[in-house]
Amino acid sequence: MKRIVRAAATVAAGAGAVLLVGGAGASAADGPGRGAVHVLVNGAFENRPGELVDIDVQGVRAGAAVTAHSPAFRGPVRLTPYGGRAPDAGQGHHARPAVAASARPGAYPLTVRVGGRTVAEDLVRVRAPRPPLFQVTDGGGALRPGERVGLWYDDLCPGERGTSYTVRSPVFPAPVRLVHDPRGSHWNNPRMFGASVALPLGAKDGTYKVTLTGPGGRALREARLVVRAARPGDGDYVGRARGPAFFTVPGTPERARTDGQRVGAGGTVNVLWRDASPDPGEDGRLTATSPAFETPVPLRRDDSKAGDGDDPRYYGPARIRRTLGPGAYPVTVVSHHGRVRKTGRLLVTGTGEGSATAERPGGAIRPAVSAADDRGGRAAEPAGGGGSGVPVAALAGAGGGVAGAAALGVVLVRRRRARAIG
Repeated sequence: MKRIVRAAATVAAGAGAVLLVGGAGASAADGPGRGAVHVLVNGAFENRPGELVDIDVQGVRAGAAVTAHSPAFRGPVRLTPYGGRAPDAGQGHHARPAVAASARPGAYPLTVRVGGRTVAEDLVRVRAPRPPLFQVTDGGGALRPGERVGLWYDDLCPGERGTSYTVRSPVFPAPVRLVHDPRGSHWNNPRMFGASVALPLGAKDGTYKVTLTGPGGRALREARLVVRAARPGDGDYVGRARGPAFFTVPGTPERARTDGQRVGAGGTVNVLWRDASPDPGEDGRLTATSPAFETPVPLRRDDSKAGDGDDPRYYGPARIRRTLGPGAYPVTVVSHHGRVRKTGRLLVTGTGEGSATAERPGGAIRPAVSAADDRGGRAAEPAGGGGSGVPVAALAGAGGGVAGAAALGVVLVRRRRARAIG
């Protein structure tokens, strides 16, 4: 008498299909191979018509003709042998038949036969079909710029035969083609098409339409996607920005100040920004803007040794408009996809004033002045005067401070010699 031993069923939910592992075994005396015969039916928990059922039979000798039979299938299914010759190599017979399109919801018996003899049994459970479904994975809420979006289209319905589907949205960098992956988590559904796309780092907050198109560009389904960058107070916000601050040219970021920095119209000043936790991709996007600047200023990451041990810092030189009148002008830096905006004030003086800097002993920075300005008047003239001396500031403006001073000495000596000869 044949003895059938029913193994306990284990249900495990996977990323794609729900997994049911059942089993039936025949004794070694009854079976055609060594030991018990086992059948593992994967994906047999409430399959829809058209989905695949994975059948794996072990314990049948190699070369035997193994078939699976169930009213859920369109006919008998021939299993293919697999495995190596080594004693420890996995061996068995395998097939992935589809549930018949005409199958109604219910539990259907499955029998495994060898040479017309039943060696194992199990069940195939079938559920009702459903309409095509288009899904955009958003985690149940808003997505952040830079996050990946999962796109899925399931059209496992009678009569559906399309193979090319594309998803478009104003927030996507390009159209996204959906494909079926027979080795992916949805292997059991031959009509599941999917893809993923990363949102641009600079995506603006808003609600975007996502459109699925079929062959010929015909719109099939639509969905909505909400994009919202994290803000201070949100659980996933980690930005710790400081600035903008300013330091002189030449100068160092360590001497930057957030207020009271002066620069002359037509001069140059460095804009500094610090952030303990910059967003991914921030390095190439930070910019400082101001009505005082000739153009927006890209802020580049300071990767020098001087920046080691400090919060990530970014800076760049800003050229002040020559025609600018004196006053305090706003300088704005926007970061973290627009959710952080900070503004500082830069003091602009008259043309040429404060555009160069000098350091006092002890490190304090002050506007550089000419030798004449330090004495409160013009440069000294040679004996016998007549007002022919050349101001040091003028020479410095034409050729640089040191060169100008040297040129002044030459001019004065030549004038003295000319008077002595005459």
